[in-house]
Amino acid sequence: MRKHNFNAGPSVLPEFTLEQTAKAVLDLNGIGMSILEISHRSKEFEAILAETKALFKELLNVPDGYSILFLGGGASLQFCMVPFNLMNKKSAYLNSGSWASKAIKEAKFFGEVVEVASSKNDNYTYIPKNYSIPEDADYFHITTNNTIYGTELKKDMDVKIPLIADASSDIFSRPMDVSKYGLIYGGVQKNLGPSGIAFVVIKNDILGKVQRPIPTMLDYKTHIENDSLYNTPSTFAIYACLQTLKWIKSIGGVNTIHKMNVEKAQMLYDEIDRNKLFKGTVTVAEDRSIMNVCFVLNEEFKDMESEFLDIAKVKGFVGIKGHRSVGGFRASIYNALPKASIVALVDAMKEFEKAKIK
Repeated sequence: MRKHNFNAGPSVLPEFTLEQTAKAVLDLNGIGMSILEISHRSKEFEAILAETKALFKELLNVPDGYSILFLGGGASLQFCMVPFNLMNKKSAYLNSGSWASKAIKEAKFFGEVVEVASSKNDNYTYIPKNYSIPEDADYFHITTNNTIYGTELKKDMDVKIPLIADASSDIFSRPMDVSKYGLIYGGVQKNLGPSGIAFVVIKNDILGKVQRPIPTMLDYKTHIENDSLYNTPSTFAIYACLQTLKWIKSIGGVNTIHKMNVEKAQMLYDEIDRNKLFKGTVTVAEDRSIMNVCFVLNEEFKDMESEFLDIAKVKGFVGIKGHRSVGGFRASIYNALPKASIVALVDAMKEFEKAKIK
């Protein structure tokens, strides 16, 4: 029996992805070899990579002039690669959570970093607004969704300098106007595939403007010119991503996924707001993430937290405990999480309330 997988990442994947990838581990399309064994230079893998990139572009409506890369190191390596490739002297960052803060730390190795706004003093319970972006900065970096704190930027910004986005945890969860971005990156382990690689969507003409030498493996140009094949890529992870992209297309694309995500999130937020035991941690309703729903027990019921976690375990909920910096509970409700899992969680919250409120 499948668990109700609320893990923040690695996270739930579509059953289609699991089934197709499992078959390919034993035998890829009847060629007598596993996806784990084939050469990344083989015609079979070249076809897989080409199809994955084409479908990525199709589903996200990526304009001409952009490249799609699949790189090792996850999103955390991109915290370094972005400033290495794009910052001459100064960059601007929005500090909306732990991952944004880590990106800022890495960028400071390469030049001046302007932190345009931060919600750190309020434990990242909202997305900062009404700030100024320095127009002489080389780029402006945002984190579109904050897995730990449950906040999300849901609109594509209009800025006068290149816009860079860490979209690790909400890529393909909603439509994006890619033309407004210079670069979008993220780890694939939330909405695309298994852990270990990052995707990068990069506008080709933003490169080649820094004066520092860039090590070969950290240079985006290296990977564009070699079609993500300069070194051996994760053939397995890329194949799994392809299956997820096929699944997204089969159910109607990103617009359909977005409607499903909004419905799932609203069901859970409605119960959090209704239930006398629980409350949400995000203080501004419009900033509530549709990917990571964070909530806690009201103060008078705090001592019941472990009891609810025990109940969650019995009911087959995995990954429901909140991050240590927030506490309480976190339901990561990524694209592949079925509505039935939300219904089960809501029912459990109602049952818990009924048992405790006399």
